[in-house]
Amino acid sequence: MSDLLVAILLGIVEGVTEFLPVSSTGHLVLATELMGYDPQRWAVFNIAIQPGAILAIVVLYWRTFMAVLMGLFKGEPKSIAFVRNLLIAFVPAVALGLAFADEIDALLENATVVAWALIIGGFAILIVEKLAKTQEVGGISGVSVGQSVKIGIVQCIAMIPGVSRSGSTIMGAMAFGIDRRTAAEFSFFLALPTLTGATVLQLFKHRDAITGGDLQLIAVGAFVSFVVAMAVIKAFMAVVTKHGFAPFAWYRIVAGAGALAMLSFR
Repeated sequence: MSDLLVAILLGIVEGVTEFLPVSSTGHLVLATELMGYDPQRWAVFNIAIQPGAILAIVVLYWRTFMAVLMGLFKGEPKSIAFVRNLLIAFVPAVALGLAFADEIDALLENATVVAWALIIGGFAILIVEKLAKTQEVGGISGVSVGQSVKIGIVQCIAMIPGVSRSGSTIMGAMAFGIDRRTAAEFSFFLALPTLTGATVLQLFKHRDAITGGDLQLIAVGAFVSFVVAMAVIKAFMAVVTKHGFAPFAWYRIVAGAGALAMLSFR
């Protein structure tokens, strides 16, 4: 299979899974492993294409970004609280990401860890969906500082591939009493600094090994992930509003079990 086709396929996987509570990194690791690609070669690619999916959030929620930006210039409390909460939640990921960068890189090559994380995370989602007592908080600006800190800490669990950054932040937010829609949107917007930071760090660490050809493949993968993510985000909100997160939990459990079975025969 040509490198271009691999880049397109992995871009599709990234676009479909980045904002769903199913772990985009985990799916990319499994796709790389089960399709026989060199995991070390494609590990950096899998992270570097994330800005494509991030751009989908910017495009879909551009009115929100403009309103917050204008509100900041005017000193509006809601806009200030919006940015404050996201920055507070972002800090734990920065601290732990820099402290344990090598350990995280090692986990990115372990498909078995991903499979088990998918299964365990699936059951965790079912438990939170059943037990969490949530209430409307009035959007991201209505989230408290304490809740933002807790969401940021929970997000760090997603450094284990297969856990899911969006899954951990959404379920964490709901466990802390935040309504489902706000939890999902908090996860979406928190992805911007978190994934951008992770991408910049990976590209800097591996800058000497990245060639011009690699950059072209990254550009292709990022563009594909952007296009796919645009469609997936809209569908995701519709499914969550009507059915909750249980369908994604059962998918995780089935996918993780299937991955374990396939890995055992390799």
